[in-house]
Order: sequence, then structure tokens, then C-alpha cells
Amino acid sequence: MYMTNPHVAEPIVYVIDDDQDICNSLTWLLDSVQLESKTFNSATEFLNYQRPHTPACLILDIRMRGMSGLQLQQQLNQQKINMPIIFMTGHGDIPMSVNAMKAGAFDFLEKPFNPQHMLNQIQSCLQKAELDFVEYEKRNLQLSKLKSLSPRENEIINLLVDGLSSKHIAQMLNISHKTVEIHRTHIRQKLGTESIAQIVNMVLMCRDKTLQVMA
Repeated sequence: MYMTNPHVAEPIVYVIDDDQDICNSLTWLLDSVQLESKTFNSATEFLNYQRPHTPACLILDIRMRGMSGLQLQQQLNQQKINMPIIFMTGHGDIPMSVNAMKAGAFDFLEKPFNPQHMLNQIQSCLQKAELDFVEYEKRNLQLSKLKSLSPRENEIINLLVDGLSSKHIAQMLNISHKTVEIHRTHIRQKLGTESIAQIVNMVLMCRDKTLQVMA
């Protein structure tokens, strides 16, 4: 059974299907293993909902009136909302499901689904959501630390990441070698790092990708 991380907010499972019977059955299934859930009858209703900042996954019908499941997935991707999705599909929707997987879906299950298999997939999905959430929080903390640096410290850290020595940085910025070393000490203190390698790793992680928005 899925075990939540005591240091992370309780996860939630969002269910979107225009068939209320499906929503009710999934709510009952999730209640049976004490997982919090919230159901929606349309993609628009879900998008308008103010989601709490917590690990979450999405159980989504691929065909719905109005905005389809695929269209919602595309919109979430465009908004960089990072939430693993399990698609529910009907017979004959396999090509659409393949497209959903290519766009980053976690899995797709054909209706009628086996309840235990659905639970297993949801629990795996939540584990991924929790790992993503922890990684997001870590990157966000690192980014906030980097934003605390002064303009001069930012100049120096970028030159360090580019591989320049303190001597070369001093020459480039027309300051003394000692001044560069003092700035390096302040940078390590602000970032909570002990080595240049840790500083470089932190900067590259935050440079490498735009922070995704968690649900």
C-alpha cells in the first residue's frame, strides 16, 4: 500500500469524468484506502478550481463533452503544471491513448477497469507525484537562495560557473583577488554550500529548466 511521506503534505487524487457514476465509484474506491479525492464533471470545472499546494495526480477520462482529456493534458503541459495523469479510455481509444502517453501521461486504463489494478496504478502515480513535489520544493528553495545574492555576487557566481578562477575574475571585474575571495565566502554562506562543485550544481539545476508549477 502507498505510504505517504510524513514531511510532505497529504496527497490528493483528482478525478475528472462527465459520467457521475464513474466519479462516485472512484471516490468510493479511494475512500476505501483512505486517499483524499475530489471529483469534477468537466475539464473547465477542474481548471477553475483553486488547487492546494500538495502532491497530486489526475484520473482523467480521455473523451468528455466540451474540453477533452487530451486537450486538458495539452493545456496543463503548456502551463507547465506538473501532475502525473492516468487516462481512462473506452474501447477503440487506443490511438488517442498512445498520443497521451507520448505527451507524458503516466498510464491509461481501459474501461471497465479492474479496481485493484486502478488502485495499484494510482498509488504508483502518487509516489511519482510526491517525488516530483519534493524535487520542485528543493529547486524552489535553491532558486530563492540564488535570488538573495547581490548583483556583484551574481556576477562572480556566473563567472565561477563558467570555470574562471578567482584570479581571472578579479582581473575581469577590476577588483582585488582578496575581494573576490570575500564574495565567494559570502556566496557559500548564503547558499549553504561548502564547495564550488555544489555551487555549480545548484546554478545549473536552476538554469537548466524553468520551474514547473505543482498542483
